Amino acid sequence: MLEASLALPLEPENDSISEIEVEEDDPIESIYPVAYYGADYTVDDLVKRMQQGKIYIPNFQRNYVWNIKQASHFIESLLLGLPVPGIFLAEENDSQNLLVIDGSQRLRTLQYYYTGIFEDGKEFKLTDVQQRFMNITYNGLSYGDRRQLDESLLHATIVKQDEFNDNHSGIYLTFERLNTGGVSLTPQEVRSGIYHGYFKDVLAELNRNESWRAIYNNSSIPDKRLKDEELILRFMALFDLHQDYKKPMRNFLNNYMEANKKENTKLVINKDLFVKTIELIYRSIGNKAFRIRKKLNAAVFDSVMVGLATKIINSSDVDIQEETLKEIYDRLVHNEEFLTFVNTPRTTDDYAVKSRIDLAIKAFAEIP
Repeated sequence: MLEASLALPLEPENDSISEIEVEEDDPIESIYPVAYYGADYTVDDLVKRMQQGKIYIPNFQRNYVWNIKQASHFIESLLLGLPVPGIFLAEENDSQNLLVIDGSQRLRTLQYYYTGIFEDGKEFKLTDVQQRFMNITYNGLSYGDRRQLDESLLHATIVKQDEFNDNHSGIYLTFERLNTGGVSLTPQEVRSGIYHGYFKDVLAELNRNESWRAIYNNSSIPDKRLKDEELILRFMALFDLHQDYKKPMRNFLNNYMEANKKENTKLVINKDLFVKTIELIYRSIGNKAFRIRKKLNAAVFDSVMVGLATKIINSSDVDIQEETLKEIYDRLVHNEEFLTFVNTPRTTDDYAVKSRIDLAIKAFAEIP
């Protein structure tokens, strides 16, 4: 097993979520210690491992885009003993299952051919290949050809984060860099693939909340790039840890999602708190909440949500009046000091995050 240090400059952080006002962090160069090793898998073994869930493809991974000809050519290459590109996998520390970082099109093609059904639901017969393979399904292969395919080797590079490291930053960045495909993955798409589990399901559930949908984009359809889910994650992380926040925001959210990916009491409480807070905001302010201009502002969102949630959690017996809440909200979003930390191009700097949240907490604490 080789130890690698990936010295990669992080791209400037962008606070733009959907139509959200932009801020950028300074590029930060970090060293990411990861272990990696090579392994050769037979095609038959890969298919079995995928069926057993030992190798899995994240749900958000790009849709299957190969057509029947492309898929047939890949299968034909294996039947002919030709070399094919390798795949990248990430090993999970807790389960030892393997997450597909790169190679999902090839692995899905193998699954489809072995089951006999292509992605479109039709029978998977090889096409645009040598005559002896034309219109042949997996079960229709001769004994020799089937053995050739079963025993064909795919090389895998397996990446493993040091289990003593506090997060999966190396795997995260590897995943991000290998899955550009013309359109870079959003940070939350990458998190969704790496930090899957209970927390991911909670975010997806909260993202369907009607009040939140009305505020975010007035649509019941979630953002395909998961930017709306990232805002919910941002609320939870800052509600719990805003006093300990250190930029970049991307790493802060990575660490929080990793630490809470399994069910715990804190997540259950925060889940209920998000619903109470966002529904009260919607009733009081409507679908223009968190906007100073037309765009939903992530900095206004995180500070207002944390400020009001703090009031709710500290005063569970208080019936917050909608008119009172709206008055305090309006005063806050017109407060010059607050706007300084919202309109700055450095909205995810430590001081800006902590200052605007402190101002929001103080403002909503005035609710009688």
